[in-house]
This record gives sequence, structure tokens and C-alpha cells, in this order.
Amino acid sequence: MQVGNVTTPFGRRSISLAHVRGQMRTAEIKPGKTVDKWKVFRDACEARAVLGIQDRALAVLDALLTFYPESELSEERGLVVFPSNEQLSVRAHGIAGTTLRRHLVALVEAGLIQRKDSANGKRYARKDNSGAIEEAFGFSLAPLLARAEELAHAAQKLAAERRRFRAAKEALSICRRDVRKLLTAAIEEGAAGDWGRIEAMFLELTGRIPRTPTVADIEPILDEMQMLRDEIINRLEIQENSENTDSNAVQNERHIQNSNTESIHELEPCSRKEQGAKQSPDIRPMREPIKAFPLGMVLQACPEIRDYGPNGTIESWRDLMSAAIVVRSMLGVSPSAYQEACEALGAENAAAVMACILERAGHINSAGGYLRDLTRKAERGEFSLGPMLMALMRTCSNQARRAS
Repeated sequence: MQVGNVTTPFGRRSISLAHVRGQMRTAEIKPGKTVDKWKVFRDACEARAVLGIQDRALAVLDALLTFYPESELSEERGLVVFPSNEQLSVRAHGIAGTTLRRHLVALVEAGLIQRKDSANGKRYARKDNSGAIEEAFGFSLAPLLARAEELAHAAQKLAAERRRFRAAKEALSICRRDVRKLLTAAIEEGAAGDWGRIEAMFLELTGRIPRTPTVADIEPILDEMQMLRDEIINRLEIQENSENTDSNAVQNERHIQNSNTESIHELEPCSRKEQGAKQSPDIRPMREPIKAFPLGMVLQACPEIRDYGPNGTIESWRDLMSAAIVVRSMLGVSPSAYQEACEALGAENAAAVMACILERAGHINSAGGYLRDLTRKAERGEFSLGPMLMALMRTCSNQARRAS
């Protein structure tokens, strides 16, 4: 049976040079070549993005393949199927006639099937005296046989790209989480470093992630995010090594002092009054910690802080503290100023104060200077968070009444 001859479609349907080239390519099928029809179909499904066809077109192709009686496509067994549109519609799960015809055109345009029309455009097979098919008119599956290797390669390439995208996306999510939590820990625990600059870099990187990213979008951001994580870890390791060195030096000094039998402190007794006189004047008296107010009260007084929480909401103190770090960077408050506030007020109250400052940002010239002033008052026992929250709650209530 000849399958490589160029044929033109019946009626008003035109033919393009691309269709002609496709038919000529099927004439080059090597004798004896066979391929599993369902493997080719799976490869076409995997490569549908490259082929530019939709899922419904693949359902029509699946239906066409069910009319091919053998499991392997072979030129010797014939490659033309000739079902009617009604039969195709049934096997394509009841697809409408107009939709069926549109997707048949799409399959021809994608080079997955070819039309082999009869003189009157009908699909049928002419048989010889023995009942064997002598010639058939309908849809030729020869392109699937001719392009089997090409489709398999395209399917493997796309599958590899999807795996690469999933791996890059997962790695970016983990790295992003690591950087955010390491930065939070470093700032909250007062680690030395230019955390404001690093945090600004982190926010710039996360802002570059598109809503629907591709692997080309993710990989460069992932590389920069990993470098940022490495920088944070290196800084924390350097500080830890420095602290260990200082601690060992202090221990060695104490050991030397305790071993020195000529020590003045051991040879010259002193009274309790004298010992008290030697205490450093920098030592401040113990003061009670500032009371932490309910989270709901803070959010009621400072509703704007919600927009800076994870996913645009705040459900816990941890969310509020994360939002406060973002707001701190946005308002230009230095990491050292915020760290001092955390030490004087406590991490929760410092985050609440940042929420209050955000709420009144339009009336504050320098957020960093204002926070340092509140911190100094708190160290002297002259600051209370309650009146600040109550004042903001009254302001919000008045604005709500005016709006209504």
C-alpha cells in the first residue's frame, strides 16, 4: 500500500506546503518500521505544549487510534482509519460535531495525522475479492510512525524541564524560608551585622519572583538567594567563633587571677560596704518587664500592620514580629535601634510599637529616632504601651464613626 504519495483534500479545504512536506516525509518511512501506537500517543500527550494542541484534540487522536486494529503501527498493515464523525464522537466521549471537526483540523495542522480523501470526500475502504483492504480513505496515521523518535525526544525533554522546574521551585522555597528565619533570629537575638542591608536584598529578591514563574525566572533568583543564605551563615559563624574566643580568653584570665596567690583581693580583706562601692555605676537596678497586651487589641489599634504579615494576614505573635521586621526596613529603622527596643521592651512589645509607629507614620518625622526615644524612656521606666494603644483605638473608632 502506498502511503507516501501526496494527496490533496476534498472540497474547499486548502493544502499548504507544510502539509506537502509532511506527506513527503511519510514516504521516507523505513521498510519494516513499527512502533507501539499507545507509546507514540503518550509521547504526543507529553509534548502537547510543543505541538500546540489541546487536551480535547488528544482525546480525538485517542479515538482515532482505537479504530486501528493492531497494537503496533506498521506500513505493511496499512495506516489509514476511516471512521465516520458519528463513530468518532462516540469514542471521543460524546464530543460535539463542530468541536470534533475543529480538533481534527488541529491534529492535521500539528502534523500528527494526514487526510487521505476519496473523490467524494467519504471515508471508506475498498476491498479485494479475498476481503483484504485494497485501499482506504480517511485519516492516515503515517505521521505518528514517521515522527515516533521526534515525539519521544520532545516528550523526554519536556519531562526533564518539568522536573527541573519543580526542583528549582522547591529549592527556592526552602532557601527563601531559611533566609527569612535566619534573618529574624539574627535581628531578634542581637547578632552583630548589617542585617538591614541584607534584609533589603532579601525583600528585593522576593519581589522579583513572578506570579507564574518559569524555570528561567527561578534559577537566577535561586542562585542569588543561596548566596545570600551563605553570607548570613558565614556572618553568624564568624560571630560565634569570635564569642567563643572571647569566652575562652575571659576564662583563662579568671583562671590566672584565681591561681595568683599574691592577689591583692585575697591579701587585703574588705568590708561589704567597700565591695558595694566597687560596683560599676553602669549597672542599672532591676525593673519589671513591660506588660504584653493581647494580640487582638494590638491589631484592633493598628490594622495597617496586617498587610505586611505572611500572606497578608496576622494570626499569631510570630506573624506580627515578622511583619514588624518588614515595616522596620520600610520605615528606615536601623537593625540596632530595633534590637535595642526588643531588649528593653521584649520582642512582642517591640513588634507592637512598630505597628503603632506604622499607624502614625504620617505624623512622625523619623521612625528610627522616635523608636530610640521610646526605648530610652522604657529603660528609665517612663514608657507604657497601654496609653499608646488606647489612643490609636480611639482614633480608629472615631474614623469609623465618621465614615459611617
